[in-house]
Amino acid sequence: MLQDYDGKSASYFSTARVEIEPLLPAFSARVLELGCGSGQTMRWLRETGRAGQGWGVELFEQPATRARTHFEDVLVGDAESLVERAFDGKQFDLILCLDVLEHMIDPWRCIETLQHRLAPEGKLVISVPNVRCLRVLAPLVLRGEWSYGEEGILDRTHLRFFTRESAQALASGTELRVELCLAHRTADSKLAMLNRWTLGRLDDLTAVQYLISASHAPLPRPLSGPAP
Repeated sequence: MLQDYDGKSASYFSTARVEIEPLLPAFSARVLELGCGSGQTMRWLRETGRAGQGWGVELFEQPATRARTHFEDVLVGDAESLVERAFDGKQFDLILCLDVLEHMIDPWRCIETLQHRLAPEGKLVISVPNVRCLRVLAPLVLRGEWSYGEEGILDRTHLRFFTRESAQALASGTELRVELCLAHRTADSKLAMLNRWTLGRLDDLTAVQYLISASHAPLPRPLSGPAP
């Protein structure tokens, strides 16, 4: 069942996610982006020499049409149902799921599928909103308010909600390990200032979202012992 995205601003589909730069490898030959919007993140990756070829999945035709300028191909439809059979079973060096997993009915199953589409040395990069943020907790605790909106942590199209711990568990799947988890907030926001004033003690309460990179867990080392 598709959600109602009427009322979303144009920027909702057309913002390059440059904040993920610290999680990226130097170069990825093949990139898959779920929820690619109009392709601005892929455009940025190619312009900065971080990506070769790219494939995308987008829910709506209009932004997908614009995105095809920056990708080899973009499929239109629900990523949850498309990802298992998309792009002829290719493996990818970088898979991006940026603010898309919280819109899914079963994001855990999606990650289970994606980990098999990730090349042996590849990286999965996800971003999910932080429901433990003071923007959510303060109105809930002080006034009993839980108000959905067109954007943000309580976007009305969000089906799932995550904290740092549950976001990292999601990114790990069954075969991946989390390499880096960054608490993200706008640098000049009140939340960022509060985090600085408290010397980072409110990191999880002031984070608007988490940016996470994961890769295949290394194989266990063989036990050493005397030669037979």
